[in-house]
Amino acid sequence: MKKSKGWVLVLIVGLVASLLAGCGANNGGTNNGGSNGDAQAANAGSNAGANAEAADANAGANAGGEKKDKIVIGAAMPIFDDKWLSYLYDSIKAVDEADDSIEVVMVDAKNDSGKQLSQMETFVTQKVDAIILIPVETEAVDPMLDAANAANIPVVAVNRMPNESALEKVYAYVGSESLEAGTIQMEKVAELLGGKGNIAIMNGQLGQEAVVKRTQGNKDVVAKNPDIKIVREATANWQRAEGLTLMENWIQSGEKIDAVVSNNDEMAIGAIMALEAAGKLENTIVAGIDGTMDALEYVRKGQLKVTAFQNAMGQGQIGVETAIKAARGEKIDNKMINVPFELVTPENVEEYVKKWQG
Repeated sequence: MKKSKGWVLVLIVGLVASLLAGCGANNGGTNNGGSNGDAQAANAGSNAGANAEAADANAGANAGGEKKDKIVIGAAMPIFDDKWLSYLYDSIKAVDEADDSIEVVMVDAKNDSGKQLSQMETFVTQKVDAIILIPVETEAVDPMLDAANAANIPVVAVNRMPNESALEKVYAYVGSESLEAGTIQMEKVAELLGGKGNIAIMNGQLGQEAVVKRTQGNKDVVAKNPDIKIVREATANWQRAEGLTLMENWIQSGEKIDAVVSNNDEMAIGAIMALEAAGKLENTIVAGIDGTMDALEYVRKGQLKVTAFQNAMGQGQIGVETAIKAARGEKIDNKMINVPFELVTPENVEEYVKKWQG
């Protein structure tokens, strides 16, 4: 009996030792190797990523999901940092804030066509009801419109007219005729010059429809006035600072310039600043386009002789109203909605100051 009890005791001790060894092996994986810690971290990262993706998906779903209560309009804008366009953006926001039945989601492409394409694709994924598009580059819009068309999302192009093939793919275009702007601007400059003199043309961002058409309008008028010569032409990318630098370079060249004809007011104001600093402003006609409030102050002072008022508020408001019609599936008689340019000079400038103040 004593021997049997001894063997039983040995077996029990061995069994307990085996169990303890097994537990120790499991604990060792956590404390020493760190593999379980890594696995937990990986799981946490995976869960975080999944949660983030779910949040993005929910955001997209919500943008489209609100269609039941609101019309959701994506607004793909080329760049927020633009003086004239800022007025157009403000008018879009004003309509949005005044109408509880719509929601406008506005994004900034930062003058990058690739970024704008991605933003348009995001709007398509989010299933917005309509899209307002001001292209970064008018020749690069076809893939954007193809994506929207494939999802049956109507697009309203505003301010910058897309190329001819792209126009067939939009619900409507709302804007002003750039050729008209360049024409009436240069006609007034030719009148002020008495039909003769040297002019310099400041271009906006090359390749954009507004630049091409406004400059064409300038040159069409010059062609009818053989004693007017274009002696300088270069881009200042719509910017006041670049207009100032470009004008400084032209002044330093020594070329006689009787008039500076700019594709927009901001570059014209830059030219005025350079000419004034060089003591040459009194003998130089400067003309712009857009009729911004800043520009009208220069017209008031007699430093900007000509500008063509482009109704930013009207384009923005009509753009949103047209997008609402598109979202509701309404038919329109004419997809080309023109907001005419108007010539501004010191004689009628106060009329346009009131428009901005009103």
